Order: sequence, then structure tokens, then C-alpha cells
Amino acid sequence: MDSEYKISLQRASNELKLAGIIDFISKNPKLQLDTFKIAEPETYYSAVISHSYYAIFYAAKAYLVSKNVHIKSEQGQHQQVYFEFRKAVLKGEIEKELLRIYEEVAIKAEVLLEIFLKEKGKRSEFTYQKLPQANAEPATESLNNASLFFKTINGLLKE
Repeated sequence: MDSEYKISLQRASNELKLAGIIDFISKNPKLQLDTFKIAEPETYYSAVISHSYYAIFYAAKAYLVSKNVHIKSEQGQHQQVYFEFRKAVLKGEIEKELLRIYEEVAIKAEVLLEIFLKEKGKRSEFTYQKLPQANAEPATESLNNASLFFKTINGLLKE
């Protein structure tokens, strides 16, 4: 159990770092050109939102596992982690603000998943358009929320 929660916490940390790196790359056209040879600046804000969600998911999972909540390692794990985390909030073990953050970032990630599924369905017609759901402001908010969430959960686990 001890190593399982540490693995989830490390994964949360990695996802958070990656979201920050992707955000930084998105905001630096010169870096894109000099390092990655991307001539026309691009943004990857949908990936920032997605990795921010995973940082929150794995931090929540780490907390639950540390409290001996069994998380099945099968399909539906995301929903199970959410509902178990919500129970912990309702019991007063965790601040309600963290549940709000979890839900907000999960909704953004779900919107992106729905867009992906729609686009996958019409692959042959795919066009590269900027998606309003994946612009800089929501990505920055998701990254900030994931940072706060991770910091808080990490603090609780150190207690």
C-alpha cells in the first residue's frame, strides 16, 4: 500500500511538471523554433488541460490509497476515484475547494475528450482549427488548480 500511493503521487508530480513544460513551450515561439524547429508557432493548451487533470486524478488516487481505500485497477477507475474522493470531502476529511477544482478540471478534460471523439469520427475531414475550449486562459487555470491540488494533497500525505 505504501509503495502504491507513492507511485500515484510520483505520477501526479510528473503529470504536473509535464503540464507546466507544455504550457511553457506553448508560450514561447522562439523556443519552438530554436529547439524543436517548429517554424510556425503552435499552442498545445489542450495537452496542458489533459495533463493537469491527470495530475489531480493521480494525487486524489494517492490520497485515497494512503487511507486504505481500495481502487480497482480496471476500467472505470477515474469514476471510482472521483466518487471515493467526493466521499472524503463530504466526511470533512478534505476541503470542499479541492473537490471543486477536481470537478472543474475533469469537465475541461471531458470536453476535450468529446471533441477528440467527434474529430476521430470524421478523421478524413479533420481540419486544424484553434479550439476555444483549449485556449491559454483555461489551460493556465487548469495548471494553477492542479498545482494547488497537488500541493495540498502532498501536504496532507506528509502529516
